Amino acid sequence: MAAVGTELTEELQQFLLAQPCFFVASAPTGAAGRVNLSPKGLDTLRIVSPTECAYLDLTGSGNETSAHLLENGRMTLMTCSFGERPQILRLYGVGAVHLPGSARYEQLRPEFPGIAGARQIVTLRIDRVQTSCGYAVPRMEFQGHRPTLERWATAKGPDGLATYRESHNLASIDGRETHLGRGRRSESEPREAAPPAGVG
Repeated sequence: MAAVGTELTEELQQFLLAQPCFFVASAPTGAAGRVNLSPKGLDTLRIVSPTECAYLDLTGSGNETSAHLLENGRMTLMTCSFGERPQILRLYGVGAVHLPGSARYEQLRPEFPGIAGARQIVTLRIDRVQTSCGYAVPRMEFQGHRPTLERWATAKGPDGLATYRESHNLASIDGRETHLGRGRRSESEPREAAPPAGVG
């Protein structure tokens, strides 16, 4: 039923990109804390190589994946077919968050369309690729992507989005710091005075 590998074949790459949505799962370290599972849509997924993929993360009410990746890096990306041919594809590996202004973000950003509300880019370094039958997944017809999130982000504008992220995206629902929260804290911390010339 299941097939296991360590990288995305050409066939699996085509399957992954053909699906209208995917899901991202992450969890904090230890027994406490909530496991997160997030659905993703729009044109936000890219395959960087057979062992790496990336998605453009859009501003939303939570930022759980970032908090969990900051703790332990564990992430699973899953997609499945709702069409005639059933299949489930899971990608396991180490995730990383890249904020705007970072070298990796600026390198990858041109690969994605100019969707309003971009918050960060998340990459997954894949170490296990697993397919399964998907026989119990229902068949459904894809009608189109919702325009609601882009409309909301456009209406907010850059300043409004920054304020919203400050209020909603600096910590997880368990109070764990996100990359945005760490960056915000770093900006507010007093900087050490530069050493005198010739001292290093």
